[in-house]
Amino acid sequence: MTVFNHTGVSHTVFYFVGIPGLEDQHVWISIPFFISYVIALLGNSLLIFIILTKRSLHEPMYLFLCMLSGADLVLSTCTIPQALAIFWFNAREISLDRCITQLFFIHSTFISESGILLVMAFDRYIAICYPLRYTTILTQTLIGKIGVIIFLRSYGTIFPIIFLLKRLTFCKSNIFPTTVCEHIAVAKFSCDDIRVNFWYGFFVLLSTVTLDVVLIFVSYMLILCAVFRIPSRDARHKTLNTCGSHVCVIILFYGPGIFSAFTPRFAHHILPHVHILLASVCILAPTMLNPIIYGIKTKQIRDQVSQVLCQKKI
Repeated sequence: MTVFNHTGVSHTVFYFVGIPGLEDQHVWISIPFFISYVIALLGNSLLIFIILTKRSLHEPMYLFLCMLSGADLVLSTCTIPQALAIFWFNAREISLDRCITQLFFIHSTFISESGILLVMAFDRYIAICYPLRYTTILTQTLIGKIGVIIFLRSYGTIFPIIFLLKRLTFCKSNIFPTTVCEHIAVAKFSCDDIRVNFWYGFFVLLSTVTLDVVLIFVSYMLILCAVFRIPSRDARHKTLNTCGSHVCVIILFYGPGIFSAFTPRFAHHILPHVHILLASVCILAPTMLNPIIYGIKTKQIRDQVSQVLCQKKI
């Protein structure tokens, strides 16, 4: 479907290819997508339920983890059902408005997760460097304000993208070689000048995710300095162990994204379907594995999960 205006023809409907070059394998590819989505839904929902219902877990670290699980649910639900619809029902069509809505929630939720990981690093810094003042610094009121700031930052920085895309005329193509909509990928279909889109996207990346990574790195440098001042080796190991889950989640969240971003720039021979699958891993892996990592490595959550499951069996 197209509409005409003073600048020519503009597409209002777009079509997804899915995984280019592997269209005949879509049913098989859908299996890990579906399993990952079910695990993400069940794991994150269970984690949110346990943290909200168990007063013993109403501590800053677990409240931030609850926020992270909520963001994981939103991110996985914004992306994986769309991919499954393509794989199972050949539902490749999407309107421009739906596409912009999808990319808005994907980008804003990604920035939210990055912000939550930053405040979780701040939480570990306070817990290790100022243990006696931990509960007086990170009060529930402050945690609530931090949550609002994360929400406003993520949605506030992505909101202008809606207007930057709506002003464009899409006359080049309307075929996405992916399973989801993405800001610059949509903008590239335009015949207009998209430099504003490019530079604003670059600004958002620098002022949010890149800044978060730098601050997380600084937080952990300060944490390591404090830990190595502890005289007891066992105490050092125990203290570092409290950061283990968070470090795993950080690597899982930023690692695939960095690899996916730099691969097409330095490995020009890479096949398109490999890059699309890598981009999918950026969403699938963290949302599925985050609750598993915290469930296995955090004793308090592990005990509460066991208690809930035992109660259901009884």
